[in-house]
Amino acid sequence: MTTMTQQSTRFREFKMPDVGEGLTEAEILKWYVQPGDTVEDGQVVCEVETAKAAVELPIPFDGVVRELRFPENTTVDVGQVIITVDTGGGDADEEPEPAGEPRADAVPLPGNEDGEDAPKVRTPVLVGYGVAESSTKRRPRKGAAPAGTVNGTQAVAVSVTPTEAEPQAAPEPQAGAAADGGRPLAKPPVRKLAKDLGVDLARVVASGPDGVITRADVHAAAAPAPSAPESAPRAGTAPEAPEPYETPRPPAEASAPVAGARETRVPVKGVRKATAQAMVGSAFTAPHVTEFVTVDVTRTLKLVEELKSDKDMAGLRVNPLLLIAKALLVAIRRNPEVNAAWDEANQEIVRKHYVNLGIAAATPRGLLVPNIKDADAMTLPQLSAALGELVSTAREGRTSPAAMQGGTVTITNVGVFGVDTGTPILNPGESAILAVGAIKPQPWVHKGKVKPRQVTTLALSFDHRLVDGELGSKVLADVAAILERPKRLITWG
Repeated sequence: MTTMTQQSTRFREFKMPDVGEGLTEAEILKWYVQPGDTVEDGQVVCEVETAKAAVELPIPFDGVVRELRFPENTTVDVGQVIITVDTGGGDADEEPEPAGEPRADAVPLPGNEDGEDAPKVRTPVLVGYGVAESSTKRRPRKGAAPAGTVNGTQAVAVSVTPTEAEPQAAPEPQAGAAADGGRPLAKPPVRKLAKDLGVDLARVVASGPDGVITRADVHAAAAPAPSAPESAPRAGTAPEAPEPYETPRPPAEASAPVAGARETRVPVKGVRKATAQAMVGSAFTAPHVTEFVTVDVTRTLKLVEELKSDKDMAGLRVNPLLLIAKALLVAIRRNPEVNAAWDEANQEIVRKHYVNLGIAAATPRGLLVPNIKDADAMTLPQLSAALGELVSTAREGRTSPAAMQGGTVTITNVGVFGVDTGTPILNPGESAILAVGAIKPQPWVHKGKVKPRQVTTLALSFDHRLVDGELGSKVLADVAAILERPKRLITWG
């Protein structure tokens, strides 16, 4: 009893915090520590992804890592214990334990991928757990396959290629793989792998002890038949067109498809899942209207080159997007009614007396729309610095949830893909979004003569509950007028 009390005070648990605003789960992307590593108060131990952003989690106490409760690429509910730390500074295996009881380290630690040598019993040493005669069952998570009854909660996940192969003939299960006639025995990561590859576990030959299906078994079942001739994957649909982001989208995180596969399935989760839900909600809630204007921006490009050599802008990010953002802010100042939001509960229009300017950015995890707080109050150098920081942070995947809250209007630059224009969908809760097309030389009537000029097309989508056609047209026309003659930034600003 004394030994258990010492251990209970010696080990501390770190639970998955609510890193956003009311979020219920997060996915562990990467562990920065392993069992046996020493950690200090405030040290980052892992990176997690929520529906809003990827964030790093610091641990709030000192000690030695005892156990990682979940492998990478696992979605964990807020409040669940994710790591156990020995705050006594030593190895828990050196603690005396009651005679006749299994050692605490009977629980498999990360590194035993398939759990072939996993023991049959488990003796938790944390307060309130008690002794279990059999393996632990974890509550099945919504949308995920429930865990089996084999000790599998500590297996380390391996990067999985979400590819669904064509159905392949597989041998019948090994005798005893599911002796009770129920579901085949496999750990949660193995079940997820089988689901991603489109493999029926009931038809997989189990090579693990006691009929447990391993990753190798699943991969063997998913591989093409040896007699099948190798061929290049058949082309499916045309490549998906890039979406309107400020920065180019990095390639999808997927390996080459299995030879002969005709489909590839990519799990939708985290930021990408939240974005999809938000876009559907926005498209079918706010009545969208989009207007277009084509404008000569030759003078704006000349001003950009002049600003690059200005000593007041030294070291800052200077590009056409900077002046387009400034032009939109000036247009909003001249037409403040456009900067508003719709309060559905109270049936009110909420006018905003500040502008949080959103910039749509592409990241490996999907669309992010961080915003610059109080952008309307910034000078041009301040706006340039804020834009540079926003874009670089988004590219690195370090955008915080707070940076994506409270936006009022957004700019999306489809021109980086060579696209002339588009009809962007409003960011939820915002009144307008400006799409900027590619800037390229075109024949243009200038001073009575046809000359090659730098031309682009702007598209403004707005919520017709808040912005009528006249107001939307004025805002778009003001932006175009400023970009055509950027000296209006002074006379109108």
